[in-house]
Amino acid sequence: MKKIQLVKHQEEYCEEIFRLSSALPVKEALGLPDGTVEDTKRFIQRVMNEEEAGKTVPRVILNEEDKLIGLTDLMFIDYQKKSCHIGTWIGYEYWGQGFNEASKIAILQIAFEELGLDYVFAGARVVNIRSQKAQEKLSFIRLHVESAFPEEHKALEKKEKQPCVLNVFCKEDFLAYIDRNKGITLTH
Repeated sequence: MKKIQLVKHQEEYCEEIFRLSSALPVKEALGLPDGTVEDTKRFIQRVMNEEEAGKTVPRVILNEEDKLIGLTDLMFIDYQKKSCHIGTWIGYEYWGQGFNEASKIAILQIAFEELGLDYVFAGARVVNIRSQKAQEKLSFIRLHVESAFPEEHKALEKKEKQPCVLNVFCKEDFLAYIDRNKGITLTH
């Protein structure tokens, strides 16, 4: 298991977030428009404000060398439904190295253990095959739950403005996974 650390956003990460998110494979996977460093600064300020308001839990992913390798966050947190959505992207040069799984485990620990949520939804645009394949590799996810959670699926497709698949991390599945793999320790 890759060792990572999740830390809060800071403006000092702006240039590296911009560089990593500007790489064509990442930009295309996320559906990002062309942007500037100033756009990235505004993004960081927005997510910091949203976290302060309790709307999101954004985190920067650092590798074992403390290099920024991507972002992950919990968004659309609904404490009544005990659910939220997850978003993660990893810089292109770090693809295929196990950082997706490590970052998912770390952010899900926050969702289930600190926030007390029961469900974390992971969506992917139908055209984003790479994201779907990355989610399918995770043994603690339930795939294609569109019919079990039709409202969540509809909201996701409305947000993305295109067809999407919907998967979900359930607290009980995740905690059973952690229990089976007791050696997993990540800092967040």
